[in-house]
Amino acid sequence: MSGLVLLALGTIAFVGTHLAMSHPLRMRLVGQLGEAGFSLLYSLVAFATLGWMIWAYQSADAWPLWTAPDPAWTAASLIMLVASILLIGSLIRNPAFPHPGAAKLAKAPARGVYAITRHPMNWSFILWALTHIAVYGSLRNLIVAAGILVLAVAGSIGQDRKKRALLTDWSQWQARTSFIPFGALLSGRAKWRDALPSWIAIVGGFVLWLAVTSLHAPQVSLPGWLGLI
Repeated sequence: MSGLVLLALGTIAFVGTHLAMSHPLRMRLVGQLGEAGFSLLYSLVAFATLGWMIWAYQSADAWPLWTAPDPAWTAASLIMLVASILLIGSLIRNPAFPHPGAAKLAKAPARGVYAITRHPMNWSFILWALTHIAVYGSLRNLIVAAGILVLAVAGSIGQDRKKRALLTDWSQWQARTSFIPFGALLSGRAKWRDALPSWIAIVGGFVLWLAVTSLHAPQVSLPGWLGLI
């Protein structure tokens, strides 16, 4: 079996088990295993399928169908700075996280990255997938990026459906926010003055972006001093 086929199967396994265990199977599994048991099973399955993907990715053909010119790599890197800020911002006061204070957060006005999009974490993955598809068209890269894109979009839809059933205020949170970035701001449902990400999101996102970009230094041409990384 070729490396690309193994990678495709691993990606399907990773995305499929993540979506299934996060949404239709979650309540049943929690009822049978408890929260701790479910978390352990979820982590084991996630690590196993992710490991499968990494192993298959390394053995798959890396020959690109297309490679973007240098300016596109620069643009992609800057888009990933935005994605990094969204990702770090999503770790702070996220009403979608399963914790006791989530209900109160869903009642509050949308601020920071949540004024930009209701799903900042998933949008960081969507931006990652789209930029990687655009700049480097190897089949192994396209398989992984497409899988992450499907996971992020389907995960956002499933999360909204699940949270509407669990939290009485989630429908109001949806009404004050948007899935599409800047949608709530442009429609007036969220205020522009509330859309500035927190300093933790900005600083943390920049540090994350800087660290990851340094790994891509041979491929990315950045202006000025940033080109030194």
